[in-house]
Amino acid sequence: MNDLAERVEEWMVGQMPIIQNHGGTSVVREADAETGVVVVELGGTCSGCGISNITAQNIKRDLIMDFDEVDDVQVKVPSTGDTGSSTVEGGRGGDLQFSNESADHF
Repeated sequence: MNDLAERVEEWMVGQMPIIQNHGGTSVVREADAETGVVVVELGGTCSGCGISNITAQNIKRDLIMDFDEVDDVQVKVPSTGDTGSSTVEGGRGGDLQFSNESADHF
């Protein structure tokens, strides 16, 4: 993993308490300092969540503000609700821990 990808992963870990509190997961799919492109994928209960678009916009804005070399951020939110291992890398996520709250709770 390159330096930018590692730094973006660390940044996302800092965001995870908010995302995980709602049963979501995230993974950095791409972070290229030369092109300035970062691709983040949200999973878990982010899929189909009514506020995932707000979360995505906040991630985009904050990554561009916090990292000088980042010019373009793409946040992907699968609509399938798939929570397979490919969407929970980096030790964040894994099997979803269900609570008494519904996935629509925020």
